[in-house]
Amino acid sequence: MTLAVRGVSWVFAYLGVVIAPLVFAAIGAGEPHHGFWTNFSVALAFTGLAMMGLEFALVARFRSVAAPFGQDGLLQFHRQIGLAGLAFVGVHVAISTRWHAVPTSAALRAPALVWFGVAAAAAVVVLVVTSVWRRWLRLSYELWHVAHTVLAVVAVACALVHVYLINEHPGLASYVGTLWKQLLWGLMSAAFISLLGWVRVIRPLARRGRPWRLERVGRERGQTTTLVLTPPPGEPFRFDPGQFAWFTFGRSPFSLTPHPFSFSSSAERNEVEIAVRALGDFTSRIGELAPGTKVYVDGPHGVFSIDADEGPGFCFIAGGVGITGLLSMLRTMADRADVRPAILIYANRDWENAAFRDELGRLQERMTLSVVHVLERPPANWPGEAGYVTRDILSRHLPPGYRRLQFFICGPAPMMDAAQNALLDLGVPGERVHTERFTMV
Repeated sequence: MTLAVRGVSWVFAYLGVVIAPLVFAAIGAGEPHHGFWTNFSVALAFTGLAMMGLEFALVARFRSVAAPFGQDGLLQFHRQIGLAGLAFVGVHVAISTRWHAVPTSAALRAPALVWFGVAAAAAVVVLVVTSVWRRWLRLSYELWHVAHTVLAVVAVACALVHVYLINEHPGLASYVGTLWKQLLWGLMSAAFISLLGWVRVIRPLARRGRPWRLERVGRERGQTTTLVLTPPPGEPFRFDPGQFAWFTFGRSPFSLTPHPFSFSSSAERNEVEIAVRALGDFTSRIGELAPGTKVYVDGPHGVFSIDADEGPGFCFIAGGVGITGLLSMLRTMADRADVRPAILIYANRDWENAAFRDELGRLQERMTLSVVHVLERPPANWPGEAGYVTRDILSRHLPPGYRRLQFFICGPAPMMDAAQNALLDLGVPGERVHTERFTMV
């Protein structure tokens, strides 16, 4: 089955699960006293709950699901669905309460149905706010990740209880009152819980007895640390150049805060290397890890690879630490004696921050590679390109027939957006432009 067919199949499966609760509720619930707004409010709630439950599936790292879209694509969709879920919950609450003034004493005597609904709605609001404004709130990635997981579980669990308690409300019982509806909701609830168990229990349990080992810690320019890892004895590890994995260093595999990093090593060698730039609390301390540290690896993942999108040649556009996955592709091409031409447009703040620049020079001697450095703050008498990656810079350096190349872009989101738009403006077909985005919040 082609990736396109698989992708369409997964989209229809997703829509089916989202719409199913709405169909369940509609059958046999046509009581005249409900009215349009009551039915509409319940429809939003049921659909939103299914979407929120499926959020666990989007981050469960099922390779067959991610293959047509890319794991980063699923993460971006996960973010957008979270915002849509907040909108559904907000409208549901607004319609259900109609903003009537309720005395405090009456509110405190509200039935459990209301309290579980309030808890679910509050959890969704806090979850979205702390995700969208994480940096403004100065939440570390680790703290945010733990809070995000806990809030998601609270939101879905309370919402499911809220649905079951509808059966106790005389005016709403027909939505979930029959046995078959309760059984179907039970199956959906079990599926959501199973997804959480798969991500947080089953997969870590499978990795517990197979830790990796940190062999060497190195230093690169641009506050970049290189880590060389070896897999468990007797378990060869293969990945496609450009792929990534989630890593847990020196902690239990059940830790809630694994970190995603791209492989920077060649896919043709036995050792596995990643490169990490100091951008936050964890990454700033990663150079303190000692050789021999246990590492748990969940991967490889991703479809951002020259092996997934082959062509007569390649153009790589990197910004800062975005060079890591692209470096894996270049190193792999060199080890394979790949004669296809490649050009690297490499943007950095200044010359000293250009990690791996010496190795890139050596790679030019081993393969058909052109490297173009673009510096935001160039030194005096800098002979190369300055500023940002723009349409003009790309047009000056792309070879004849560039529209036939495969383009890979990785770096800060604004740079990727600008480079992608510039390539499309230069007539590069959209299906030949590939990006890897790890900006989850």
